[in-house]
Amino acid sequence: MSPAGASATARQAAKDAAIWAAIAFGVFIPLIGLQAVQDIRGELRLETRWPLLFSLVAVVVGISLLNSLVLAPWHERRARRAPRRNATAERLRIAFGRGFVPVAIAFVIAFPMLSLWLVGFQGSIKWIDNFGIQILIYVMLGFGLNIVVGLAGLLDLGYVAFYAVGAYSYALLAKEFGFSFFTLLPLAGMLAALWGIILGFPVLRLRGDYLAIVTLAFGEIIRLVLINWVPVTNGYAGISGIPRPTFFGIPFNASDTGFAATFGLEFSPLYRGIFLYYIILALALLTAFVTVRLRRLPIGRAWEALREDEIACRSLGIDTTATKLTAFAIGAMFGGFAGSFFAARQGFISPESFTFMESATILAIVVLGGMGSQVGVAIAAVAMIGGTELLRELDFLKSVFGREFDPTQYRMLLFGFAMVLIMIWKPRGLISTRDPSVFLKERKAVSGKLVKEGHG
Repeated sequence: MSPAGASATARQAAKDAAIWAAIAFGVFIPLIGLQAVQDIRGELRLETRWPLLFSLVAVVVGISLLNSLVLAPWHERRARRAPRRNATAERLRIAFGRGFVPVAIAFVIAFPMLSLWLVGFQGSIKWIDNFGIQILIYVMLGFGLNIVVGLAGLLDLGYVAFYAVGAYSYALLAKEFGFSFFTLLPLAGMLAALWGIILGFPVLRLRGDYLAIVTLAFGEIIRLVLINWVPVTNGYAGISGIPRPTFFGIPFNASDTGFAATFGLEFSPLYRGIFLYYIILALALLTAFVTVRLRRLPIGRAWEALREDEIACRSLGIDTTATKLTAFAIGAMFGGFAGSFFAARQGFISPESFTFMESATILAIVVLGGMGSQVGVAIAAVAMIGGTELLRELDFLKSVFGREFDPTQYRMLLFGFAMVLIMIWKPRGLISTRDPSVFLKERKAVSGKLVKEGHG
């Protein structure tokens, strides 16, 4: 770079840093610079913390300068070199991509045993339940929505409705008729698929933003029905006492006749957690396998054609009505499976568990991972749900914001900021390339820039 160009870059970097310093100063003054404390008479007074405030502003300035002077030029040079990447590097990327999936599957299979080995019998309960099971539920939901949004290009903002249908179907039928979990699991999925078809018919002629608005309304309609249909759903009070899954008829919650007593083990909730973990793991792997197989079939290629251009799809003779309905139905079915498992795991459900925020979280997982990418959805679910759980452990921030600071109230704000940074770095998602479903003679990865973002 010439001296004149370097000088112009430095001036622009200084200007950007000054703007960010002003923004950070204005935002951090009420949050950090001023602190309300209670004196000995019980009155509130303001204390200033200027050194801490200016230190944080300096950190923001440093990050801005680092991005403008180092990261942005490096990214531009990397983008210019990208078309010249040789065949050896491409083969290495493909080999790594193929080897990553078996290693990841082996890790998740061994995760409960690793937790027992690393943190012990009591500590592993938290890791298996709060991290393992919770993450896998959202992995499965992400796989289901990925069919609708990532493959078919149908922007669905009400996916949580199918999650709720599966949960309430299992809860009501298990309590009223005493059916087992494995009997109701496929039934809950079929009922959710039926509602997916019911949603699909009114939106056959809608695309883009209009489709998103209607699906959002559908999700809210289901939630309001759950709230107001009190004789059936019990309204805001929810449904409690939902039967839990058993191990071939042996319950886990009985200390004298349950699983532990049957096999001569010490009673612990860990056994039920491990059992539920492997159930949801099997469901998630089944969902991924079915999705990959469907993508290679004519229906999967029709989904991708619909995503790219619906008009061209019709001109080729593809039945767009059947294509849309199958996408909604199959995606909803997987959401119903996850909902029935959620109800069985919790033992209690209420409409508060199925708000729009859940749909937004699942959609964020699909977009962050890279729409259409199974591996990307799994990685994004681990990052979002696991990262959210890890951010609960932020007690060190009390030294910055004061002893009354509750990290759990701000963890989503911090995680949202991290997501913004990731999307600036990888705007097409964590996995920005796509392997073609079918190929002629040679498989070549397709850049995410050539894939549309849900306008079917």
